[in-house]
Order: sequence, then C-alpha cells, then structure tokens
Amino acid sequence: MVMATTASTAARTSLASVTLEVADPEAARRFYTAFGVDTYIGLRASEGHSTGFRGFTLALTVSGPATVDGFVAAAVEAGATVLKPAAKSLWGYSGVVQAPDGTIWKIATSAKKDTGPATREIDELVLLIGVEDVKATRQCYVDRGLTVAKSFGGKYAEFAPGTSSLVKLALYKRRALAKDLGVPADGTGSHRIVLGGTADTFTDADGFVWEAAA
Repeated sequence: MVMATTASTAARTSLASVTLEVADPEAARRFYTAFGVDTYIGLRASEGHSTGFRGFTLALTVSGPATVDGFVAAAVEAGATVLKPAAKSLWGYSGVVQAPDGTIWKIATSAKKDTGPATREIDELVLLIGVEDVKATRQCYVDRGLTVAKSFGGKYAEFAPGTSSLVKLALYKRRALAKDLGVPADGTGSHRIVLGGTADTFTDADGFVWEAAA
C-alpha cells in the first residue's frame, strides 16, 4: 500500500477547536479536569438525541504504559467506564474508557515498556472520525481547504494541524474504529461533537458539523 504525504506545513484551513455537547456542562468540566484534558476541548449544553456509537473517538498518545495506566485510573476515579482494559497489543499498549457524558477516549503508547516514571503529559491528542467512505470525506475536506498530511488509501487519512490547534484530525473507517474501541458500530442521532474550523460552517456527508471558530 502506498502512503501519500504532503509537506508538514500548517494547513490554510484546519481544525481549530473541538467542542463536546453534553447534558451537564459543569459535571463534564469536573470530569475532564480530573482526567487532565480540560484545556484541549470545549463544552456546551445539548440535549441532542444520541444512541449507540457516536462515530468518533478522542485519542491520547502518551510516553509509556505507566502513563496510560495513570490516565485510565484518573478517568475511572472521576466516573468513566472501562470499555477495553489497558493491555499490550501488536502496536504498543492502550486502553479505552467512556466518559460519563458518553464520549469515548483511547489512551495509547507505542512503547511496550516504560523507560521512565509515569507523567501526566500528553504527547498528542487526535480526533478520529469514523466515516463510511474515507476517500470521499477526505476529498470533501480537501475541497474545503484542509491539507492531507498522511493517507493510506481508503482506510485512513490524517490532516495537517493549524498553527493554534491542540487536536489533530484524522479519518478512519467507521466499523474499523468501532471494532478498535470495542463497541458495536451502530448508532443514531447526534454525534454530540462540533468541530471548530478556520473557514465557513458546513456539515459533512457523515453528519459531523463544522462551525466557524470564534
């Protein structure tokens, strides 16, 4: 498989912010502060109907297994549910939790052994959107001005971040993403997430809403 790449320069249009829609913003704020990701996301109240898999995950990349365990433990102590206990895999070490508001989080490292003490540092935060047709959605985003950084045919695409973005955007097949998270792929209603962009407001083919970032 050929991987297409582009120069690692800031995109002319990019993901600028991620806002989770939650039933109780104050409770969600307490959770995300305890979890350690409150500076990366925004929150706003919503009663939008949502059932099953919401079609996305937020993934933390950290330095080692002990740090994965620390983030999982902090999430559980704050009220999260473990969907996949942290464990070694072919690619490293990871665990999956679901926040009280329903958002699924994956915490992972490519390291299989610790080379230092656990920290609370996040190396990278990625918003992985599960879509039906990676190529079509990728092209939709390119037409909107986003820059592709990596692409693996119709399976995965990653976009160049903007200069001020704290979250990287990537696309994955919906069913493959659900399988990786340990949940059924079926879901209906609101995704309960809004993507803040540096361009105009639009809704993509999978129903994810982009709004012009303030």
